[in-house]
Amino acid sequence: MPWIVRMLIALALLAFLGYFLIFVYYAVSLFRFPFDYDQGEGFELYDTLLHARGEWPYRNAEIQPFYTSVYPPVFHLATVPLVWVFGAHLWTGRLLSSTASLIAAVAIGYAVFRESRRSWLAVVSGLAFLASNYVYHIGPLFRQHMFMVMLETLTVVALAGTAGDDADRRKRRLIAGLVCLLLAGFTKQLAIATAFAAFGWLFLQNPRRAVLAGLGFTAMFTTIFLMINRATDGFWFQSTILANVNRTVPGQFEMLFRQWFGLHYVLLLAAALRVIYETYFARISIYSLWFFFGIAVATLSGKFGAGESYFVTSIGAACVLSGLAFGEVLDRSRVWRPAFSFSLACAIPMLYLWQARLVLHLPTRGPIFGRIAHTLNLPPDSGYYDSQGYTQLGRPPDSADIEAGWRIAEIVGAARQPVLSEEAGFPLAVGAEVVANPFPLLVMYEGGLFNPAEMVRQIDSQAYGVVIFRAQFYPPPVLQAIGAAYEPWQEIQMNGFTYRILRPKEDR
Repeated sequence: MPWIVRMLIALALLAFLGYFLIFVYYAVSLFRFPFDYDQGEGFELYDTLLHARGEWPYRNAEIQPFYTSVYPPVFHLATVPLVWVFGAHLWTGRLLSSTASLIAAVAIGYAVFRESRRSWLAVVSGLAFLASNYVYHIGPLFRQHMFMVMLETLTVVALAGTAGDDADRRKRRLIAGLVCLLLAGFTKQLAIATAFAAFGWLFLQNPRRAVLAGLGFTAMFTTIFLMINRATDGFWFQSTILANVNRTVPGQFEMLFRQWFGLHYVLLLAAALRVIYETYFARISIYSLWFFFGIAVATLSGKFGAGESYFVTSIGAACVLSGLAFGEVLDRSRVWRPAFSFSLACAIPMLYLWQARLVLHLPTRGPIFGRIAHTLNLPPDSGYYDSQGYTQLGRPPDSADIEAGWRIAEIVGAARQPVLSEEAGFPLAVGAEVVANPFPLLVMYEGGLFNPAEMVRQIDSQAYGVVIFRAQFYPPPVLQAIGAAYEPWQEIQMNGFTYRILRPKEDR
């Protein structure tokens, strides 16, 4: 291999290794931050606490404490042992989600290496996944999405290995893949993309085996679903299915699609070319179907409450397919003219370097990151630069954010009555009761599934010591009742957001 090719490969590896270190730095910063960084993390922790106590979080939201969850239980159940050992801390789920992100990256790299046999290409493919702005933003959060993506990736990689000749190995990998898929489905509903890809590909390989596997899988999934629904008096179905049929926000999908493509078009175009090649000149792989259905399900990102995370599955598939495409080109180029082969060997790591440029993101303060930001002429004002543009995620929280969070938590702890907070991290930090889960209440109200009458009555009677707003995600009648019974008291800045604290009006 010519020295210039080795140098370009080393530069590509170095660039994506840098993004990996930034990911680790961001994750560790979040481990040390004891409050909600992304709105809703605290409610994920509360779901985990309920499971740890042997209770279901799928409940009648129309009675005190007006709480339910809209997410399946696997991620929370996986976090339960950490909570049992270390207590109710947000870092437990963040650690699990970060680990899941790393496992997904390793599985992507393994998939590329298994077919290309090129170590550097496998490493870059896995690191390119972690380098995505989207994966960086949500990977270390106490959110179930990356745990689902990990299970999806393991599903696809396991099933891709069932195309071999060893019958026992095929059977073991088929069972492992379907188990991962079952767990993914009970982690988050968006795993349906991988279900379509998995059974579609199995059908193309062996229709009889696919039908039998599909019947067994469906029976198992349905049995578990019905058991949970019966155990929760039907609130499981209402909360996880009906409450997720949200309205569409005009223009949201188009905006996210343009952003997704603009950040990842090197990987996406290479993946698309690989799909075309397989369609016309080879056999369709499970990775191509995974890519297609990943994009199809990402169209749901236009719903109210959805966002960039809906595209992460397609990014994982693109990392695999692009790695396979580049590996195929390098293999075939061996018999081509030396000049052309050399040009391709240089072009591929240069394309990865261009991809690294597209997803540029890093903190801009501190002795190391500050110097890098200055070298790259990046603005240091917000403490974080992102080629995506403005994002509420990505900036590592600092000591001022932690201090502000404890100020709010102390207010919660000093209240003599329960507190109505849009973030559960504050009451959980001081051992207070968690009341209401605002966003599910809002979408359920919009879908005709939630009657806020009792909650409004509690607010009218000033049953809550304080109210904490960040985004005012409560249903309109609840917001109106709060406005009538409570008055502004304090405003505290944390993580770039203004937390508005209200107290009961005295003239009532």
